[in-house]
Amino acid sequence: MTDPIGSELLHRPLGRRRFMVALTGGFLAAPLTAIAQPTGKVYRVGLIFVSSRVSDMAGPEPIVPTARAFLYALRDLGYVEGRNLILERRSLEGRFERASEVVAELVGLRVDVIVCATSLPTRAAKEATTSIPIVGVSFNTPIEGGLVASLGRPGGNVTGLSSDTGPEIEGKRLELLKEVAPRISRVAWFGSKLAWDAENSSARKHVQAGALTLGMTLFHAEGQPPDLTPAFAAITRERADAIFVASTPSNFVYRRTIVEFAAKNRLPASYAFREPVDDGGLMFYGPSTADVWRRAAGYVDKILKGAKPADLPVEQPTKFDLVINLKTAKTLGLTIPASLLARADQVIE
Repeated sequence: MTDPIGSELLHRPLGRRRFMVALTGGFLAAPLTAIAQPTGKVYRVGLIFVSSRVSDMAGPEPIVPTARAFLYALRDLGYVEGRNLILERRSLEGRFERASEVVAELVGLRVDVIVCATSLPTRAAKEATTSIPIVGVSFNTPIEGGLVASLGRPGGNVTGLSSDTGPEIEGKRLELLKEVAPRISRVAWFGSKLAWDAENSSARKHVQAGALTLGMTLFHAEGQPPDLTPAFAAITRERADAIFVASTPSNFVYRRTIVEFAAKNRLPASYAFREPVDDGGLMFYGPSTADVWRRAAGYVDKILKGAKPADLPVEQPTKFDLVINLKTAKTLGLTIPASLLARADQVIE
């Protein structure tokens, strides 16, 4: 939740290069840092992803960027696999119904902390244990969903980093899409009926308000994963000229299918996750996932040192990334304004 570190690093914007160098530097320095850690205790940490393959999460250099950022940050804090850390990697691999089963396995191993990507496994973990600390990462509506009592004082065994950024970000995403593709007028909001009608549909209302301000028509393209055919049919039937992909777990799991449809139909699309842009999607604007996962390692460190989740405030995103796939833009016949390229955190060529 894929961004190789190799020669592509040379083509990244300066800020991005500094970040990657910092991570790499932290990795190289990790063994020295680790000396400061007690050698008698070996910590067992459970890590649950939603769609990534476990093989892509494995090893000292995971393919999955978020897993890599998390592991690097743990190393910087002195936790080294094979020395004082056992990292139990698990994934639902897109099968949401497996959440309880995967969590139960980690609970059975008596891990010291369970780290969960998104709300689904976080909720399953909370239902499975009241004693093992849980760090949720990029989970939404933590209070409304009953995961914590409040952001400042979670009050139970769950804390972490919320993905809630406020509904205004949705309007900003639409504004950036219009800046990239100024001729668009009919935009398909791609997501489930549940997401469209959800309590936090204030986010949807901000997109609708943004569409009105920008002179665009916004309509709902509803699909029920794994069958996205109805959504694709609605996009074609309604003659959409752009796609606004909602921030839902299923849209992340089926991101490549959505990217392929957009490419086949030559439709510019804005994504709520950065991974689709690595897969050929046009653009992403939202919380920096690498930053979120680095901060998640800090939560693990504090808990392993004795802090209680109930006393660790839930943090909200503080760093946002704009990623543009310039190759895709050229394929679509779009010319990205120089001012926008200058603002981008990464431009994929």
